[in-house]
This record gives sequence, C-alpha cells and structure tokens, in this order.
Amino acid sequence: MKIICDWENCKNIGAYKAPIERDNSKRFRLLCLEHIKIFNKNWNYFENMNDQEIEYFIKSDLTWHKSTKKFGSSENFFSILWNNALEDKLNIFGGSNYKDFKKTKISQTDKDALQVMDLNEDAKWEKIHSKFKELVKKYHPDKNKGSKKFEDKLKIITLAYSQLKKTLGKK
Repeated sequence: MKIICDWENCKNIGAYKAPIERDNSKRFRLLCLEHIKIFNKNWNYFENMNDQEIEYFIKSDLTWHKSTKKFGSSENFFSILWNNALEDKLNIFGGSNYKDFKKTKISQTDKDALQVMDLNEDAKWEKIHSKFKELVKKYHPDKNKGSKKFEDKLKIITLAYSQLKKTLGKK
C-alpha cells in the first residue's frame, strides 16, 4: 500500500515528513518530493515569535532546552550525589541544630571528604586545594589508559573536593 501525498490534488507518493505544528515532531504529514521542497521553502519555525522569544530559543538550544544550575547550587547534581553518598551518621542534617553544630565542629560529611582526600581534620584550604590538584593528576583517566577504576576514584575525589569547597573553601 502506497501513501499518497497530503498536498491538495496530488496523487504522487508521500515519502517526506512535514511537521504540522512547530514543537511537535510526532504530528506530521507526508508529502512528495515536489511539495516538500515548496513546504521547506515557505516554512518559518520562528514565525509569530518576537525577538526576545527567538533569542531565548537560540540560547536555550545550547543546552538542548534543558534547565541548568550553577555549580554551587544546592540543586546541583554533584551536591545531591555527594550528600546522598555518605550516611548522616550523627544526624547532623536531620536535626534542627545543624547551624549551631557547624559553627563549633567540622561535620562528619567534611571528615569523610577529608578522609577520601587522605587529609587530616586540621588541613587548611590551601592544602586541600593543592592535594586535589595532585589527586586529579594521579587519577585522571587520560593518565591511566581510560581505566574505569581510576575514573570512579576521580569522581569520588571531585565530590569530596566540592563538599569541602562548599563548607571550608575561600569565600
């Protein structure tokens, strides 16, 4: 069974998809080669959009129209992953006195992050930063023939560094 072109009064085979709506790739009509050329010549995706809408579309196209977050955002993927990677052994985050605890002692999460980076609890920010650079050079997959083991280790180190930067880093 052959599909006939959807163009009015055309009896040719419709082999080319033409969208019916701008933002719906699932709804289309089938046109023959002659009519798809006419359709494409006249099609204007940005028709009825003002300059601001077009500019927004072009900018969001850079991220595949997905929303992005700043690296330090609490909704950032690495923050979420790190906060879920370690247990809250002292119930620091579950308790209501977290802010008071944070002022007096280093949190268990930060202790765990320092342990991942093989540092002691009294390490200063400069030492943490230099240790991170050293570990990145040591465990980077490019330096280790693309080994998944080293890549995973580097991810954990990066998460630990992100945690420490958030709580102990220079403001």
